[in-house]
Amino acid sequence: MGKTIAQKIIASHLISGEMVPGREVALKIDQTLTQDATGTMAYLEFETMGIPQVKTEFSIAYVDHNTLQCGFMNADDHQYLQTVAAKHGVRFSRPGNGICHQVHLERFGKPGKTLIGSDSHTPTGGGLGMLAFGAGGMDVAVAMGGGAYYITMPKMFKVELTGRLRPYVTAKDVSLKLLQILSVKGGVGAIIEWGGEGIKSLTVPERATITNMGTELGATTSIFPSDAQTRAFLKAQGREEDFVPLESDPDAVYDRVIPIDLSTLTPMIACPHSPDNVVEVSTLADVKADQVCIGSCTNSSLTDMLKVAAMLRGRRVAPGVDLSVSPGSRQVLTMLSDCGALSDILASGARLLECACGPCIGMGFSPNSGGVSLRTFNRNFLGRSGTKDANVYLVSPETAVASALTGFITDPTTLPPIPAVSMPEHFAIDDTGVLQPLPPQEAKDAPVLRGPNIRPFPKGRPVPDEIGASLVMKVGDNITTDHIMPAGAKVLPYRSNIPKMSEFCFEVCDPGFPARAKAAGSGIILGGSNYGQGSSREHAALVPMYLGIRAVVVKSFARIHVANLINAGILPLTFENEADYDRFAQGDRLTISDIHAGMDSGFVTMKNEAGEFARLRCALTARQKAILLAGGLLEYTKEGGK
Repeated sequence: MGKTIAQKIIASHLISGEMVPGREVALKIDQTLTQDATGTMAYLEFETMGIPQVKTEFSIAYVDHNTLQCGFMNADDHQYLQTVAAKHGVRFSRPGNGICHQVHLERFGKPGKTLIGSDSHTPTGGGLGMLAFGAGGMDVAVAMGGGAYYITMPKMFKVELTGRLRPYVTAKDVSLKLLQILSVKGGVGAIIEWGGEGIKSLTVPERATITNMGTELGATTSIFPSDAQTRAFLKAQGREEDFVPLESDPDAVYDRVIPIDLSTLTPMIACPHSPDNVVEVSTLADVKADQVCIGSCTNSSLTDMLKVAAMLRGRRVAPGVDLSVSPGSRQVLTMLSDCGALSDILASGARLLECACGPCIGMGFSPNSGGVSLRTFNRNFLGRSGTKDANVYLVSPETAVASALTGFITDPTTLPPIPAVSMPEHFAIDDTGVLQPLPPQEAKDAPVLRGPNIRPFPKGRPVPDEIGASLVMKVGDNITTDHIMPAGAKVLPYRSNIPKMSEFCFEVCDPGFPARAKAAGSGIILGGSNYGQGSSREHAALVPMYLGIRAVVVKSFARIHVANLINAGILPLTFENEADYDRFAQGDRLTISDIHAGMDSGFVTMKNEAGEFARLRCALTARQKAILLAGGLLEYTKEGGK
């Protein structure tokens, strides 16, 4: 039986385990990336392991999230990241150099390589034919130290593309269409491979938009073949030597095949407050737009921006609409400036923002109260924009521009055509924004600078045989990491200060949670299905651990979050019978018994003082059990675990 592209890369990087869906496999990791919102914690964890130099082929620390410097915290943390990277053999991408996924795609990604990053949208690299995973900071730290990355062997889905996109219909619309088909949990436990004749017309930046958005499906990762389009992109970046061809075998077997005819697609839009709440743009023509944001790791490539400029040329943004444009990298911004497209953008009345994540994570440019904001981003979770009552819609750059020009949500296919925009034969190459690490001999005595906001890493506790604790929080379905641990300008500066960050935990759902959890001393959280979807930020596990949470019991977990809970020493459990969720109420005193035996049998029981009980699945590998009994991944690693 033939192999898929992902199976081939897994097989060539397999350290241990069987490539059988549902079994745990350990993978050798070639490259790692971090960004500053999660990277400070990842490097604190790496330092704790006591390894002098990273052991990967390539590791890089990006600064792209917290570039607003409204106090000393962000500036201090950037200084820490630069000095810790220099000391331990890690490259450092300076603030302003660009968004991690866009820059990595341009300059460092390689087909056939494995990559993990402390950002959930690391699968962007799949647009180049990389096997790229979002992961928690601890997993990235272990990989930098030469350790394996463990995943549950996924199923294989294939999206079979036919036809060709019509003008004003984009890769973003393809992604939104698939979210409409599968939902935000439809890709859980699967790798999504894109194939068919239809992929031949999709450039690497378009493919990267699609693999980036695969994260919103809950997929383990997404991947395209490495083909003529890949070679052309790498050649244009001066990196043709990095090209290797990759394709699935003709007799590869997939668990599910989803056909999509590109020629039949229309512009799509995700309505508040979920990426899968998708309808056709044309159905919302009477909705007034207050704000439009173009950029993010999803849609900030040069070709995206050139199309934006072409649509704005000679036109003005509608009165009452605030339009921002954020190029994805310094390379993109430089080339926009050199060709005059930047002038077209600015002449329209648009506001130019830094080459950074910015509004996507609530770091500036928040919408007005109750406002309608159209964004070319990947997430529209409640409150993520920084304005809790805003209505955020996800769209393509073309739909974004059309709506900015008219003042209403507008189907771009109703506008006059623009000249064709193609990827350049040569990109402007300037890597001076990436600093090289110190030579190992020099690095030994190099200082690491730490500001007062950087606090020691919180120590986990081994999971006991019995947990008796209060049910301090009960939440519903599709709780995101933004619900658990919000981002934004108010919170993210404290990413290396867990005690301070804990004050904001579950703020979107219940501002009283931190005080209640602290008062309880030991707590349990109950949740619905797809708990922990969204960002890979491990703070959504570390902060609850700091607040005394010993177990999280849900109907189902998102992949990265359950791994982060285990890494933090929090016991993850799922209901055998989902209806048992209704038996328990916030405030109940709960007991989970015979946990250690249950780690082997796969089941434990939970009861409250009224006698209500539930049978819970305790689905753990031997390694995960050892991590929990050690008190978390760092303790396990320090004890010699692998």
